[in-house]
Amino acid sequence: MGKYFGTDGFRGEANIGLTAEHAYKTGRFLGWYYGELRRRAGDESAPRIVIGKDTRRSSYMFEYALAAGLTASGADACLLHVTTTPSVAYIARVDGFDCGIMISASHNPYFDNGIKLINRQGEKFDEETISLIEAYLDGRLEAFGRRWEELPYATGAKVGRSVDYIAGRNRYIGYLISLGVYSFRGKKVGLDCANGSAWNIAKSVFDALGAKTYVINAEPNGTNINLNAGSTHIEGLQKFVVENGLDVGFAYDGDADRCLCVDEKGQVISGDHILYVYGRYMKDRGKLTNNTVVTTVMSNFGLYKAFDELGIDYAKTAVGDKYVYEYMMTNGCRLGGEQSGHIIFSKYASTGDGILTSLKMMEVMMARKQPMSE
Repeated sequence: MGKYFGTDGFRGEANIGLTAEHAYKTGRFLGWYYGELRRRAGDESAPRIVIGKDTRRSSYMFEYALAAGLTASGADACLLHVTTTPSVAYIARVDGFDCGIMISASHNPYFDNGIKLINRQGEKFDEETISLIEAYLDGRLEAFGRRWEELPYATGAKVGRSVDYIAGRNRYIGYLISLGVYSFRGKKVGLDCANGSAWNIAKSVFDALGAKTYVINAEPNGTNINLNAGSTHIEGLQKFVVENGLDVGFAYDGDADRCLCVDEKGQVISGDHILYVYGRYMKDRGKLTNNTVVTTVMSNFGLYKAFDELGIDYAKTAVGDKYVYEYMMTNGCRLGGEQSGHIIFSKYASTGDGILTSLKMMEVMMARKQPMSE
């Protein structure tokens, strides 16, 4: 891990560990770097970089600081506004962006924030590029065969623009809806949006697929993200599901790249359970490529015992969905994830996606014609 960027981006308390200056300089570097790569390939057009954010109060500050840095270096900053991390990864990949940026500290409290960097394939940044960003933040950048005391500013018509790109978020919603194999009509589904990124996306998807949707913690005010809500405080959803007689409940974290489930009895279904349920479902249909599910060293021994009984192989990586995804790509695996609820379905997404995970668990319920508890 680097000085600023860990396995899940640059994270810290807003304006203490992670400041607006950090965000501005990150934008300055990315705008310049991708512009330079384009120029060296004979392309004089402006780089395009897409930005999403969660509902933290400081996310607006970091969004504008990043956009200022990007445009000052000659890039166009396309703003998705409040959206999920997996939506940024999806749009970066399908709409041909140079890279994507997500402003979020995931499941952390509101006063923390973070900058997650996503490449044009929708994957987390490589260590080499991150090292260059860190070198620039520390005033010791060496790139393209020379040392850079400061990066050049764009001038005249080369100055970048900030562009509203909310249509990209709507495209992502449409993509999720398109993955619905079954109608959810007749099913009562609870969603805990953690007062975070999923608050204006998840319900739209489930409603479109026919579910009777009940939502809690979908009133973000900038300081209540993850506050006694979402996948890190799932007891609220457990109570809600039981009291309202719901068929199932799904809890997301602040940027909705995680999902945990609650069955109709109020029992928690962890990421390990999800890997078991969907891994078995894939194997039964002959869809489990290499007959392998990718886990981390934090997974429960019981999961491996259950896989052994089913004849399913498994791999163990270091903690972090980044490492899970890298193993999946190297070895052609279709399913992997973490106990915390980061689940990756590599056929459909390049990162953990909480809403996608909930759709896939609904698919198993509908296909098996069984309640979640069974």
